[in-house]
Amino acid sequence: MSPRPYPRRSLTSVSAVAAALSVAVASGVAATPAAAERRPVPVSAPVPVSGSAPAPRLVPASAPVRGSTPVPASVPTPTPAAYAPLLALVDLSARRLAIGDLVAAAKWGSGGPVDDPARERRVLDAVARQAAQRGADPKATVRIFRDQIEASKVVQRALHRAWRADPAAAPSPAERPDLAEIRLKINRLNDDLVRAIAAARPARAARTCDGLLAVSAARTRQTRHLDLTHALALARALPSVCEHRP
Repeated sequence: MSPRPYPRRSLTSVSAVAAALSVAVASGVAATPAAAERRPVPVSAPVPVSGSAPAPRLVPASAPVRGSTPVPASVPTPTPAAYAPLLALVDLSARRLAIGDLVAAAKWGSGGPVDDPARERRVLDAVARQAAQRGADPKATVRIFRDQIEASKVVQRALHRAWRADPAAAPSPAERPDLAEIRLKINRLNDDLVRAIAAARPARAARTCDGLLAVSAARTRQTRHLDLTHALALARALPSVCEHRP
């Protein structure tokens, strides 16, 4: 049985990454980036002495605007295809965080700690083997999964704090899911995530990775309606995705 609804608590410390994502969503970055190229920009037209003012003349965003610095035509505009591999990876990360809610419920009141070094070691060893089998970089995959594990702990700790503050909202013993069953779901999702990491290798190594990853995270945050706790956790899950090279 699923745990009863619990209140989402605002966290007082907001990371710079999560703040950037919030700004991105508020400004519409989560929409298809190519749409920006088609968005018209109003340019003021002279107002005649008599009569009503005409509607602003609309010109393409690529047209020069008086008084502005022209943008070179060679600047690329990201397209859905450019960030699709990263978007798939980020969405799987968000799905894994959602399972963190169930892990928190399973551990609540059972004496099980949030930190479980033995389980974490088994997960990291397993994904390293899977990465090698798929021709991916095991070390890079392990780095990304370490972040995934820490992100899940962000969710678990936040929910436990909320339930301690409001015990009536916490799951009862009868409502707590079985942790062993949940871990089977996590293992299957881990396999999908390893595949996504391998498939996104060119995008992760590209110079545009940071920007496209931010777009992907903002879109995922919006489409999955993440609250602040899960948005912060998603930001914690992604620092090792891009391969920063000198």
